[in-house]
This record gives sequence, C-alpha cells and structure tokens, in this order.
Amino acid sequence: MNPQGGQYLNKAAVFSSLGAARLSQLALGCSVVAMVSHSAGYSGGSYGVFCMAVWCACFGMTTVVFFLDATRLHACLPVSWDNLTVAFAALATLMYVTASVVYPVYFVRAECPYAGCEVRNFRIAVTVCSIAGSLAYGAEVILSRAKPGRVVGYMATVSGLLKVVQGFVACIIFGALANGTEYSRHVATIYCVVVYAVCFAMTTVVVILTVSGRTGCLKLPFDRFVVVYTLLAVLLYLSASVVWPVFCFDRKYGSPERPSSCPRGRCPWDSKVVVAVFSFVNLALYVADLVYSQRIRFVTQQPRV
Repeated sequence: MNPQGGQYLNKAAVFSSLGAARLSQLALGCSVVAMVSHSAGYSGGSYGVFCMAVWCACFGMTTVVFFLDATRLHACLPVSWDNLTVAFAALATLMYVTASVVYPVYFVRAECPYAGCEVRNFRIAVTVCSIAGSLAYGAEVILSRAKPGRVVGYMATVSGLLKVVQGFVACIIFGALANGTEYSRHVATIYCVVVYAVCFAMTTVVVILTVSGRTGCLKLPFDRFVVVYTLLAVLLYLSASVVWPVFCFDRKYGSPERPSSCPRGRCPWDSKVVVAVFSFVNLALYVADLVYSQRIRFVTQQPRV
C-alpha cells in the first residue's frame, strides 16, 4: 500500500530546484540533438561523432532518470538512487563540457561555409545550448552534493565526485595512449600504462559498489578500503608522473622538442604531452581525494529489494 495516499507520481521531480535542473537538461539536450540532426551536422571525423554520442547518451539517460524519479519506480531498482543520479550528473557535466569545447573548435568558423550562414548559425546555437546544458548538469551536482549536517550518499561528497573526475581524466589518458604514443618501446612506459589501468579499474569498482549499494559486502570496512586504495593510487600515480616524462622527453630515450615533421592531430609527441599533463592532474585529484577521505563519515547503504 502506498504510504503517500495513492500519490504515485512524485511532484518534487518537477516542482523543485532539482526537477527544474533536470527539465532544463532535457530541453537543452533535445534542442542540441535536433539542431545537429537538422542542419548543424556532425560529420567530418571522429570528433563530431563523439560530440553527438555524448549529447544523445546524456539526453537518453536523463530521460530515464526523470521518468523513474517522477513515477517513483526507482524504488524497485537494486541501486542506491541518490548515488547513481549524482554520479551520472557529475559525469554528464564533464562530458558536456568536453563536447562544448570540441564541437566549436572543429565545426564553428567565423566565415560562412559553402553551405551558407544558416549552418554556421546553427552550429553556434548548438554550442550555446551545449554550454547551457553543462551548467544545468552542474547545477544538479551542486544541489545534490553533501552539505554540513545533511546525510547523503558517498557519491555526493567531495571524495565521491572526485572519483568521477579521476575516471574521466583516466579516459583522456587512455585516448591519448591510443593515439600513437609508442609506449611499448620501454618497459618503464608500459609500467605507467599498467598504473593508469589499475587505478582506473579500482576507481570504477568503488563507484560501482557505491552506486549498487553493495559497499557492505566488503570484508574490509568501506571507509578504510577507500583510504587505503586512494593512498596506493597516490603512490602509483606519483611514480608514473615521474617515470613517463623521463622516458618520453629525455634525449636518451625520446625527444624533448616536438618534431617539425610531426602531423597535426596525429603526432605521438603531442599525445605523450597529453599523458604527462593529465598524469599530474590525476595525481593532484588523488591527493585531494586522500585529504577529503579523512573527513568523511561513511554511511553504508544497502540496495532496496
């Protein structure tokens, strides 16, 4: 029997700040997909396909989240709903920001293309809506994040949100590694790739356990598991952040300067720089995560059945 007296629809899914943020996400996402499909276009390489995939995936997932929240059907799922939604909102924010940068760089030009100014104007509108969508998803993260005196899921804490960012940065590193970094030439750089893969896998495990509400299944207390793993990740990333630049840019093993004959967009040296930079970025994120993990009071959540 419904304790709400027969009110199966959740009015807060619409008439609340969080509901307004999700409705904005739906409206902006639908607008972006429609304009790109209608006239703006996304052909011209993998970058356009990536942007379109981001917008479609986020729009589809937001539709599912809104529907389940409005109908209260999320209570039937064996997941921690609050952790799932804030993790998705954080990831969608990062994906939207990336698409909002990539799309105008490769598709927007000051002059009108051969197809006329209409195409250019549509592409500018897509960029604006995509930036607004980033703000809408960011607003959901801000509304859902942990506040003093408020009990929330782990993913709504600073440490939980950092896990999402760490995984996203690792994906950037993997993308750069796949773009001809020649990491297999040295055992040391292979070690760095193993470090990136292991840390990414463990971060993914932490997020999955939290979202599925299975943190209580660990024999080790979850808070201790997170701290121990984060400390290990800091040490591993510290070593990789030192080893990778040495074996890629030292004259004995690589080249400290970009080769003049290297093609733009497909230069292994550029990819090595990306890996080096984002290795330090993730190192900083893991250090911040370790600091914040000491200040969190963990609440173990079991999935609803």
